[in-house]
Amino acid sequence: MDKIWVQGIFEKLKTKLTAECERNKTNIPYIPVNGRYENMEKSEGIFWWTNGFWPGMLWQMYNATKDELFRKTAEYTEVQFDKALEGFEGLHHDVGFMWLHTSVANYRLTGNDDSRRRSLHASNLLAGRYNPAGKFIRAWNMDRTGWIIIDCMMNIPILYWASKETDDPRFKIVGMEHAYTTLNHLVRSDGSCNHIAVLSPITGDCLETPAGQGFASGSSWSRGQSWGLYGFALSYRHTNDVKFLDAAKRIAHYVIANFAQNDWLPIVDFRSPAEPVKYDSTAAMISACGLLEISNHVGEYEKKLYTNAALKLLTTVEKNFADWNIETDGIIGKGTGSYHGKPHDTEVPIIYADYFFTEAILRILEKDFLIW
Repeated sequence: MDKIWVQGIFEKLKTKLTAECERNKTNIPYIPVNGRYENMEKSEGIFWWTNGFWPGMLWQMYNATKDELFRKTAEYTEVQFDKALEGFEGLHHDVGFMWLHTSVANYRLTGNDDSRRRSLHASNLLAGRYNPAGKFIRAWNMDRTGWIIIDCMMNIPILYWASKETDDPRFKIVGMEHAYTTLNHLVRSDGSCNHIAVLSPITGDCLETPAGQGFASGSSWSRGQSWGLYGFALSYRHTNDVKFLDAAKRIAHYVIANFAQNDWLPIVDFRSPAEPVKYDSTAAMISACGLLEISNHVGEYEKKLYTNAALKLLTTVEKNFADWNIETDGIIGKGTGSYHGKPHDTEVPIIYADYFFTEAILRILEKDFLIW
């Protein structure tokens, strides 16, 4: 592992994120507009699923540097999230993304009692979405009562945290049952993943698997693969159920082969047409973190496969897509929300690419902490 390169990137992160914090002390960033972040609370709403990644990145940097600027800016966002708890009808399955990176992170690092209370509130909201007939946590709201998505694998760690924190097994049981259902309906035998499965809310039977954010039904949305890869690895960490580690490794091998096929440049969908080429750096950064997580749970020989692939993704994306100019917001470019998305979220800097890039760099340097 190239520790010299990684240490150099860490120094760049400190410089860039310090400048961004000075500009965005009261913003909740998402995608820069003309090189600068706008406040998500105004543009997309306090309920938007990505809102936790900015404070999560700052908590990671605070843990690594003890710079009070990072802590204070992260705490500001956490307090704003109280508006989302009060108007909870706008929340959905992504409460894990939102409160793991704010209140759970704060509580882990500082022992803040208010943060613990917020975290348990969010955990109960997620557990309340559980369908006991189908054994799944429903995605989104409105008429999607039977929908599950691969993304939710990254939200259920807040349930594992709540179960341990309260010594109450029901949270962990809900998380594990959802993970089993996801494994049965969204992970294919070759390690590729569906984004969505529509289940009967009465019986749990699978009715269809729509395209979702990938190219088409049956294709292979790269960020969906990364959510599955990292999510199942985390479920193994919290449960020690080897089925979850086996699933994570199966997805990882599929992902590694496909990234390598494209010279480690992350395309949006591994089964999309050759043209036009569309990139999604977020898939590579999430995968890198997932590969590093798997490496913690395998033997020394296997570890090299996962750590080397993670470093290849990090170095390739940084070389081709990074912006270290401290006058502009956003670090990792070429992030894409969905294959058929609109120009504003196609091949642009997206906050969660920066979060996972930062987490991966700090993991390699052993300066991270468990935010999941």
